[in-house]
Amino acid sequence: MNVIYAYPWDIVGDPGAAARLKALGVDAVALAASYHTTRAATPFHPAHRLVDARHAACYVPVREEAWKGSRLVPGTPSWMDSPDPFGEARDALRAAGLPVQAWTVLTHNTRLGSANPDLVVTNAFGELYPYALCPAAADVRDYCRTLVHEVVEAGDPDALILEACGALGFRHGGHHEKTDGADWSPAQIALLSLCFCAACARRYEAAGLDVAEVRARVRAGVDGAPGSVEDALGDLAGALRDLRTGLAGELRDLLLAEARAVRPGLRIALHASADPWATGPFATVPEGVDVDLLVGNCWNSPEVDEAGLRALSRLGPRVGAYVLALPPRPADGAALSFLAEAYTAAGAAEIHWYHGGLASAARLRAVTEAVRR
Repeated sequence: MNVIYAYPWDIVGDPGAAARLKALGVDAVALAASYHTTRAATPFHPAHRLVDARHAACYVPVREEAWKGSRLVPGTPSWMDSPDPFGEARDALRAAGLPVQAWTVLTHNTRLGSANPDLVVTNAFGELYPYALCPAAADVRDYCRTLVHEVVEAGDPDALILEACGALGFRHGGHHEKTDGADWSPAQIALLSLCFCAACARRYEAAGLDVAEVRARVRAGVDGAPGSVEDALGDLAGALRDLRTGLAGELRDLLLAEARAVRPGLRIALHASADPWATGPFATVPEGVDVDLLVGNCWNSPEVDEAGLRALSRLGPRVGAYVLALPPRPADGAALSFLAEAYTAAGAAEIHWYHGGLASAARLRAVTEAVRR
């Protein structure tokens, strides 16, 4: 199966958009139902060439009765005239014969995080990540549950894709990022991604961990040169790892139960990683997770991506590959075909192409060639 990703604004107001995506030869469209801040090119739209989505927003109607009493309420997209951008785009895609999967971003929300700093990921140095709502907080879990309920009920998708189903970490942060020159290793980035917000600190204490000691080891690891997170944390690594994976699992189980209560039998995919320390859009998942598909990030070198897919394949569910068709990947059908074939050999049963609305004509031709191959 081939799935192409798109935003509602790629479809709404463009009578040719659905047919253009259908012509790629894909089997379905992953359409953003909830998405974070972005500035997006729209090279084919008849009315605009750029969309400035100035804050995270929900693209299904934000119904007052559903969110009444909630501390966290999603924003609405003032940059779109439609009262139901997701629904309008969904109907156009279905009319073209394309099933619609609701691509739902959960904890990545700078608007809500900036307004509620006590609910965001806080690193061992006390620095806040305002883009990253921490699911250790009950208000964040309630927000995610209501969001999923509304996307499934009001959005009426053919399937659901959950992204950022866990805590975000150091990466995937702010505009004009200026952090690469620090040359932090993957272990140091993982340490900078560990959360010490009030809700997480309470969980550590309840598990018998000395929060001050954990924080001290994390800080020393960030400023040192550990070979791994385990090297930095020593005998605390196992307990902390289990707490972090347990937190992601708690959110995931809550949301899967909510989606299935609204729509029994709904197909659900999860952007995921087998790495127990993984945060961000592709949060950690354990063996035996009860979803229909685990989608692994394939934006790295093929060797890294293939290893990640093989690790996901060992966890039980079917596996998909989230393949970048934008720079720095070439606009070359043979090159994209090579990647798709390599990822299929590594265990991917589906290829999820990013992104149908952002890509140039040459890139769409390359995706078409890869899909046909």
